[in-house]
Amino acid sequence: MPSFWGYIRPDGSVGARNYILILSATIYSNSVAERVANSIWGAIPITHHLGRTQTRSDLKMTFDILCGMGKNPNVGGVVVLDHFREELCNVDDIAHEISKTGKPVAKVNIRDTGGAINAVADATRKAMHIVREISKQKRELVSVSDLLFGLNCGTSDTTSGLSSNPALGFCSDRIIREGGRSILAEFPELMGAEEWLASKAANAEVAQKIWDQIAGFERRILATGEDIRGSQPTGDNIAGGLSTIEEKSLGGAKKSGSATIQDVVGLGEVPGKTPGLYMMYTPGHGSESITAIAAAGAQALVFSTGGGHTISHPIMPTIKITGNAISYGLMQDTVDLDLCGILAGEISLEQAGDLIYNEVMEVLSGKLTKCEILKETTGFAIHRVGISI
Repeated sequence: MPSFWGYIRPDGSVGARNYILILSATIYSNSVAERVANSIWGAIPITHHLGRTQTRSDLKMTFDILCGMGKNPNVGGVVVLDHFREELCNVDDIAHEISKTGKPVAKVNIRDTGGAINAVADATRKAMHIVREISKQKRELVSVSDLLFGLNCGTSDTTSGLSSNPALGFCSDRIIREGGRSILAEFPELMGAEEWLASKAANAEVAQKIWDQIAGFERRILATGEDIRGSQPTGDNIAGGLSTIEEKSLGGAKKSGSATIQDVVGLGEVPGKTPGLYMMYTPGHGSESITAIAAAGAQALVFSTGGGHTISHPIMPTIKITGNAISYGLMQDTVDLDLCGILAGEISLEQAGDLIYNEVMEVLSGKLTKCEILKETTGFAIHRVGISI
């Protein structure tokens, strides 16, 4: 049975890492979260500028993403921090939701502890005790059917749709054949590929969801009244030879391979258990997209890039691949896998897919990505739909 070595959580999910998360509920607890994380081995701080004065729908999105970070199986334990008492984004509500996984969760309120210094001391002690407990956990051999696999791309160029993206599609297909699930996101970067994607839908209802939700994102964009060229396609896409959003989308959609699309899910929503491909409603913004995928429980993600990239999510190993030999030479500090042999005629797309698959299995089992080694954690951001109020 295809397998990797992971940490089995109380709820039966499997992690590729064993982090303790120091989770800031609002902007006002960010500094305390960072100070605590700096003192604790294996701690990952999650900080952001949201959590208050948001519309109800945006506040719920912030809450869901933060809880998703704590629920992700790569996290062994969590310390939640806030400064007083906000709606939803407070230690009680967030800790209660994450604790449903059965993993240890502690909470610290800065005001209740008597200020920032006391809060740092309290949270550090609680984090230390959690780390002592989760450090006893050992990796076990688990099935690839336990894997939720993320697909993303960025700084795409003319090589992306011809090499690294379709090779990633072969890798995704293999994971799905072995019982796993994959997530394809970035809806603004699928405009123009709807017909091909809908042809892979499990049924007519899913096909209609694909048409409707990509169109819905397009309407959101058009409602701004602005010309989005330069944002989609981005400046680096244009410099890399991509002329239209349709050209970019048709290349980007190739990450999904040939697998059946089982459903379309909301931003950060956990997909169903049926093996297959799931589409997730996210923006093209790389950090917001991969954060939503991580919030859904993905243990690892492959980020296909034409021009090279530094992006990496703080709790979800982010493997970067490229089929552009020039870009790999310039960006090899943060790009993990060189697939330029595809366009050189040295390897087939399917062989490249196997190379990606092998890299994914090694990373799931503990091998560090280059960005993990460099502590490059640029990939956390929360999407929002409304204005600040």
